[in-house]
Amino acid sequence: MNQQAAKLGFTLIYGNDDQPAAPARNVRCAVRFPLALPVSIFRDGGNEPAITCDISASGVLFETEIAFPVGESIVFSMEMPGTILGTSKDVLVECRGRVVRCSLSNSLPRVAATIDDYRFVEQ
Repeated sequence: MNQQAAKLGFTLIYGNDDQPAAPARNVRCAVRFPLALPVSIFRDGGNEPAITCDISASGVLFETEIAFPVGESIVFSMEMPGTILGTSKDVLVECRGRVVRCSLSNSLPRVAATIDDYRFVEQ
């Protein structure tokens, strides 16, 4: 299990009652917005569906059925509601990034990815 988890980019953390837990550090540099939006991840000639948990200017956290290896480059798109963006229509955004973290939450993979580049797609 440990080798398989490492291949998928999971980090296994084991507790130790003898030592106090280290204080958590927040290294995020952008405000995160809790938005649940459908995402299409383009992979191996197909689309993997996902739902965002939160979004920032520099990254996104989403839940999906499939774990992604840390370091994998990904292309994904999401439709941003016009009400959030202050536009009259919803806007489709295509993003390119890379997976920086993958963990399990409620037995579903949660994938954190950077947004290294994006473009608005006409609809």
